[in-house]
Amino acid sequence: MLLGFHGATTMTSDLETDVAVSRDAGYRGLELWAAKVDTYLETHSLEELKALFETSGVAPLSLNALVFVGFRGDEYPDIQKRCKEMCEIAAAINCPMLVVVPSPTLTRWELPWSDVVAEYVKVLRDLSDIASPYGTRLSFEFLGFGWCTVRTPRGAWEIIKQVDRANVGMTVDCAHLYAGGGLLNELDDLDPAKVFAFHLDDLEDTPKEAITDYTRLYPGIGVIPLDEICRRMSAIGYNDTCSIELFQPEYWKWEPLKVAQQARESQVSANFARKGAVLALLRSELE
Repeated sequence: MLLGFHGATTMTSDLETDVAVSRDAGYRGLELWAAKVDTYLETHSLEELKALFETSGVAPLSLNALVFVGFRGDEYPDIQKRCKEMCEIAAAINCPMLVVVPSPTLTRWELPWSDVVAEYVKVLRDLSDIASPYGTRLSFEFLGFGWCTVRTPRGAWEIIKQVDRANVGMTVDCAHLYAGGGLLNELDDLDPAKVFAFHLDDLEDTPKEAITDYTRLYPGIGVIPLDEICRRMSAIGYNDTCSIELFQPEYWKWEPLKVAQQARESQVSANFARKGAVLALLRSELE
């Protein structure tokens, strides 16, 4: 298991800061926030971006994110173009994947689930064709919010199975699993080889209708049953990356290294040791 930091956790910091604090906090990997990469490349080359990671010893784990890819109509060519651009960046810096995000429901509340599945199967196969020449994987991340078209592990997994492409898998995020009402036993049916990323995070004690990205917390201090989630992920044989992705604005006010250090401590600290399944899932990173 490789522990990773995530650029959303220090949203107001720049990419160079994210790389530095990831290294200094003891992380071996970083999920990149795409907007920060775009800003960096306004004044730097791809070669400089690659060197930034190589000299730091921090591996780029993913590029986040290609967003709202379904039901785009005349705007879909922009998604295809952005996918190609992101794959070019990922390939240049040896970043293995892009995170891909489903779209809002907008006015499509009455849309049959079969139509949702058909749309994302079509779109993900097309984006797979774009990403394949670059050796880039696509990790489809369900979002638990009520406005999203794909909200649960079961829904995302149904789509991924029908896409049936080697470079298309999924992200499991604990906050989205809890917010979307997905059942914990939905994790039992996942193929660990098709889970490309796992996000460990927690949530404030609010009604699920009140959950947003901004109600996220460090793992172990909120209401998500992380122990059971990690037990099930371990049981299916998942042993890839585990990143901490927090959009908590309060944390953005703190010194970035403090945020990164606290994030790592929350993943493995003594205060979290009672959650034995979490530690079991992370054992290979700790040993």
